[in-house]
Amino acid sequence: MCRWLYSELRSAIVDGRLKSGARLPSTRNLAAQYGLARGTVVAAFQHLQADGFISSEVSAGSFVLPATEWEITTPAKQKPFRQVISTATIAKRTQSLLKTTFFLPPSRSIGKAFRAYEPAIDLFPVDLWARIAARVYRNAPRSLYGQGDAGGYAPLRRAIAEYVGHSRGVSCSPEQIIVTSGAQQALDLLARVLLDPADELWMEDPGYPGASQAFESAGANVIPIPVDANGIDVAKAMKLSPGARVAYVTPANQFPLGIVMSAERRVELLSWAGRAGAWIIEDEYDAEYRYSGKPLASLHSLDRSGSVIYVGTFTKMLFNALRIGFIVVPERLVEAFRVARSFIDRHAPTLDQAVLTEFINEGHFGHHVSKMRAVYADRSQLLTDEANKHLSGFLDVENAQSGMRTVAWIKTGATEMELTRRAEELGVELVPISSFVRKYERNPALMLGFAGCNAAEIKRGVSVLAELVS
Repeated sequence: MCRWLYSELRSAIVDGRLKSGARLPSTRNLAAQYGLARGTVVAAFQHLQADGFISSEVSAGSFVLPATEWEITTPAKQKPFRQVISTATIAKRTQSLLKTTFFLPPSRSIGKAFRAYEPAIDLFPVDLWARIAARVYRNAPRSLYGQGDAGGYAPLRRAIAEYVGHSRGVSCSPEQIIVTSGAQQALDLLARVLLDPADELWMEDPGYPGASQAFESAGANVIPIPVDANGIDVAKAMKLSPGARVAYVTPANQFPLGIVMSAERRVELLSWAGRAGAWIIEDEYDAEYRYSGKPLASLHSLDRSGSVIYVGTFTKMLFNALRIGFIVVPERLVEAFRVARSFIDRHAPTLDQAVLTEFINEGHFGHHVSKMRAVYADRSQLLTDEANKHLSGFLDVENAQSGMRTVAWIKTGATEMELTRRAEELGVELVPISSFVRKYERNPALMLGFAGCNAAEIKRGVSVLAELVS
């Protein structure tokens, strides 16, 4: 209480509410007024006197001293300093980021229809993960608590190299793996290493805004390229931007339309990169989740010129809070990426990497992905069936063949934004397809996530949509 009283009286003096020369109430009266012990008030007065704010004499009382040293903290003295700060500004590249709507809020709940960025967190084996984590933390050598490797935890890089080689045909050594704090950091790192200001980059349109913003933040000139039924239109891209240095694509499951890039278009893209000496960034954020036939071959597995840089993430495979992704880079770029990685945040958390390594090596990762593939296929089919029953003629919901979300084409006069706003009021999350468009407009549609929604929530979500569109 002494500290509180001292602070209150000091603020009153500094702010000018107690003027120079003003007499303070007696310690006895203040103690009675605030229900304090008189000794507490005396101690506060002594502190104020020691700091030069008041003078106290037994017979005369306590008075506020003229402003001296503490005068620099008054509002009058602070104002010029604040005015100087107010004229400063942030970098132009950051100002451009403030104009975007691409910002994922923190999770206040899970499993909400039709959240597009969330896996089935309700089905993740939390207890198993916790046991592995406890074992790793208990048995980890002290070296794991020290400085980590900028490229990533060596055992995890070996596990990733084996995994992508087996599942995606990506042939690489562990040294070519750069572990990142999620796929978004991987894109930021790619922009830093591959692009100079004003370099041109092909970007799918519509496409993933997190990628385009990472590239634009590096000063790149992002060239929107239309997407058709076969994927990115390479022929048009070569006409629009023949000198592009990089192409960013999502060939296994185009974001957000879900299109699979055709074999002919893949060959065309790889041929261009080889001739032009350009890079292709292949973002495979959920390629494991294909519901008919085997997962398609990656672009990286078809590359013969060393032009493809492969990006993957464990966030969509396991849970959102696990911010671990990776890049497979050509051998000649390994050192550049390791150095650039060390400047961002040194390295991803080593102990988290160690836990994930054990989860993979013990077979739990493969089992979980296989289980989720079946679950997501069922949830996708349920969403399509429910939409056919209750939304026919209003929304045409595509039956997703891969991934964790699908597209619903609007068949009425309702607008994307209006449906999104009204659905949000009823606890359903929708994303307008137009929010991913840069130049080439599409018919109005919505993106619906189904991976994180159980059957009851999918049915509730469809019921809400049926109420809105009807």
